[in-house]
Amino acid sequence: MTTAVPHPRHKLDELLQNSVRFSIVAALDRASTLSFKEVRDAVEITDSALSKHVSTLEAAGYLSVGKSFAGKMPRTSLTLTKEGRTAWRAHLATLREIAGSLD
Repeated sequence: MTTAVPHPRHKLDELLQNSVRFSIVAALDRASTLSFKEVRDAVEITDSALSKHVSTLEAAGYLSVGKSFAGKMPRTSLTLTKEGRTAWRAHLATLREIAGSLD
């Protein structure tokens, strides 16, 4: 009896299968830190939608949220954590493994 190797899709990160969260993490992977507005504009979503996805990613430990002030104006910054970067790279590697298996 042969043991079948499980399909690599089982290794995909559930949180990163959502296209908006995927796009948020992709943007943050290319920069050390981005402002809330920069991510919102890069991903092309509303403030409320970004806030919801940021909360999900923050709860999972994938990103950290920083709060500061520039004068009297509040500033929110988003940074991909080490755990988030590791999850992102593993997710991408799995996607490449799946895509490569089609050849």
